[in-house]
Amino acid sequence: MTALTLAAAQTLSLAGDLPANIERHLSFMRVAAEHRVQVLVFPELSLTGYEPSLAGGLAIAPDDSVLAPLRDMARELRLTAVVGMPIRLAPEAGVSIGALVLGADGSLAVYTKQHLHPGEELAFVPGQGGAALERGSERIALAVCADFSHASHPRLAAEAGATVYAAGVLISEGGYATDSALLQGYAAEHGLLVLMANHGGPSGGYVCAGRSAIWAADGRLLVAASGVGDALVIARREGGEWAGQVVVV
Repeated sequence: MTALTLAAAQTLSLAGDLPANIERHLSFMRVAAEHRVQVLVFPELSLTGYEPSLAGGLAIAPDDSVLAPLRDMARELRLTAVVGMPIRLAPEAGVSIGALVLGADGSLAVYTKQHLHPGEELAFVPGQGGAALERGSERIALAVCADFSHASHPRLAAEAGATVYAAGVLISEGGYATDSALLQGYAAEHGLLVLMANHGGPSGGYVCAGRSAIWAADGRLLVAASGVGDALVIARREGGEWAGQVVVV
């Protein structure tokens, strides 16, 4: 079984400040590479913050040149980064909540949030999901926040051969107990390694819980951030065994 290192990037996003958030993402990517991370997952709408009222003005095409520094860094570091951004798949299309997969090989793939949280339909349109990531023998299925609140979403991912379920989220203090229990349950039920990357501070008026976490395929908690703030939550498999580590960034 090949070595594999995954990480959740628990970040603090500045509302609507794409240049500053890109710089912060680049810093996270550099630290992740120092820890031999191969796939790095950021929270929901990590590049803009969770700001539905601003999303229409911030939305870009997935291949917009503004993301060139991130794509170049991913290729330079040989690191695949999954970043959150409001996107338009066509000039006249509605705004989707995107998870853009910036490949270590320079490729670009798009996942769009399928299941909107109540109220999000005022700013966003439902998405179509996206293909799983192939990493050696692993198949990494993506999710964005409310996607995982629908039990069919991880079930279909597992039925399609996923071994990892990776979710970029915004989870508040009030919702953390329920949502983390759901994700832990999916790990045990479907035999998936489950990764959850949460915001590390306030966003969109929500008091985010931080505590990004990774659960092993038997449902046990492998590793989690202790609270809020910037952190990398890392899971590393060597010799068939998973080990966890938290790095403060």
